[in-house]
Amino acid sequence: MTLIDPAALRLSVAPMMDWTDTHCRVFHRLLAPHARLYTEMVHANAVIHGDRSRLLAMDPTEHPVALQLGGSDPALLAQAARIGAEAGFDEINLNCGCPSDRVQAGRFGACLMREPALVAEGVAAMIAACNVPVTVKCRLGVDDDHDWNHFLAFIDTIADAGCRLFVVHARNAWLKGLSPKENREVPPLRYDWAYRLKHERPQLQVIVNGGIADAAEARAHLSHMDGAMLGRAAYHDPYLLHRLDVEWFGAELRSRGDLLRAMQPYVEAQLARGGLLKHIVRHVLGLFASQPGGRAFRQILSEGAHKTGADWSLVERALSLTHSNKQAIEHAA
Repeated sequence: MTLIDPAALRLSVAPMMDWTDTHCRVFHRLLAPHARLYTEMVHANAVIHGDRSRLLAMDPTEHPVALQLGGSDPALLAQAARIGAEAGFDEINLNCGCPSDRVQAGRFGACLMREPALVAEGVAAMIAACNVPVTVKCRLGVDDDHDWNHFLAFIDTIADAGCRLFVVHARNAWLKGLSPKENREVPPLRYDWAYRLKHERPQLQVIVNGGIADAAEARAHLSHMDGAMLGRAAYHDPYLLHRLDVEWFGAELRSRGDLLRAMQPYVEAQLARGGLLKHIVRHVLGLFASQPGGRAFRQILSEGAHKTGADWSLVERALSLTHSNKQAIEHAA
């Protein structure tokens, strides 16, 4: 498989269940024109048999965007990968890191790190079935497996099947005793393992994920890795994405208000099709995090977006309470 353009890997947003839907990704694309975006995890069976218009919903502005698949059956993964590529996704990513009980019961996610040969078979089948890069997102290990050689053997087995890009959530997944939320916080981070992987396997592209909370941390990873993948920090403080895009790619710095107003045509088009404002603006609530007026901004949208007839005027009302909007008015005067 050919490598992905290195510049396209520097900044990415993690696949997050219930969060990184198409509305979220359209918003993140406005903030960070150069970031690589990922869907929520979708099981291969759902892609094959489910409502694709909903599960694979994607706006043309989102590119480059990757479809993350869950599953373990190579034939089903191959079929779903082909469908995803035909739907226009730029990358198909296999989830080998989710620790939830439901995922384990289905024999996919993090528990696949115990079955590298099966993962390799699935990856090879996906590569043969589609014409876009097939990548893997994984942890360092599961439960109390802290053996570097086991981790490296997992990577090497998958790489031998043709995978060239690994997104490494730099902590173990505990399959029993911890909730998915605790699995993002309790197992200790070991970025040095991700760094070591890139050092020992320089031919692979490696992105680090897990616990990256601010611009300084993201910046520090770039001296060791091909890229930094932000998760909840990008969701709770989305302006962080914009600042990094400006710093790393030379984009123009824009105000929070200007960025949100750039979303108005999309929002109004969705509402005209029968969409609901609450499904869109829930993703923008953190835009004014730690800013004057940020609490009022969130409150107006949270309380009003679910009401019948809620439209863009509610967003303008929320913006009118923010400090950045008042500054923009003062500067215009």
